[in-house]
Amino acid sequence: MPSSSIDHAFTATKNTGRATDPTYAGALSFMRRRYTKNLKGVDVAVWGIPFDAAVTNRPGARFGPQAIRRASAIFDNDPQYPFGRDLFNELSVIDYGDCLLDSGNHQKTPGTIEREAAKILRSGAFLLTLGGDHYVTWPVLKAHAAIHGPLALVQFDAHQDTWPDDGKRIDHGSFVGRAVKEGLIDPDRSIQIGIRTHAPDDFSIKILYGHEVEELRAVDIAYAIAERTGGKKTYVTFDIDCLDPAFAPGTGTPVAGGPSSAKILSVLRQMGHIDMVGADVVEVAPAYDHADITAIAGSTVAMHYLGLLAEKRARERA
Repeated sequence: MPSSSIDHAFTATKNTGRATDPTYAGALSFMRRRYTKNLKGVDVAVWGIPFDAAVTNRPGARFGPQAIRRASAIFDNDPQYPFGRDLFNELSVIDYGDCLLDSGNHQKTPGTIEREAAKILRSGAFLLTLGGDHYVTWPVLKAHAAIHGPLALVQFDAHQDTWPDDGKRIDHGSFVGRAVKEGLIDPDRSIQIGIRTHAPDDFSIKILYGHEVEELRAVDIAYAIAERTGGKKTYVTFDIDCLDPAFAPGTGTPVAGGPSSAKILSVLRQMGHIDMVGADVVEVAPAYDHADITAIAGSTVAMHYLGLLAEKRARERA
């Protein structure tokens, strides 16, 4: 069927409703959502943070937001699988663009991210962040905790990110420990899924290691997440290296032995009753990708967040 319009990211007159761009053409926003800084009446703001100066291995995640947006064009505005619905029938979603950072002064980075995140959250919009390396979650968590208090953290990752930290480091491998120390997250309500490395301290966060994830059913993993978070307001962070490198080669620190995208997407699909107040996808580094495998996985994770929010909205209005 021929499209009736193109470049929906710029030509749309409202934040709901589907786009009609061809998959292979048109301006690339996340899922063709309208680019705007106007947050009035917005349910979800999709925001990119193109930062990767905190990596300890391969850089390149600064290009993650671009890659995820590009890959999201594959969602051609049919009812989205597995939700069976047009996510934008009632859910007002915008692409807020990217965070502007001073590439020559990284000490300003966390404050810049936190202030912009806080501005978005004050509008009442749900913030869906596209990284960037995993350090960007730290200032975003600060902005969320300032509103909600200590959060439950659901972390899909191959790494614990709890390495020693002096409170000043710009490091994607230590932000979780810092978040515990500063009271941003409640470790007794937090869980890490897919861990395949060891750090000196777990800060009492529950861990489902890679081999356990392999042996458990998706429904059991989702149940463990629900049980651990216990109804507490929850931030969900998804480091794409949670997935096995076969499913996500385009990342800075790939670790063998991880789960498939199919299994983890099935887990996400069953997280509809988690009180999710914020979410992100990080560490997509397209320079190491092949045929957009990793970017497609990352964009699908982000789409699942929107699917869960659309279902929640439908339940609230029923």
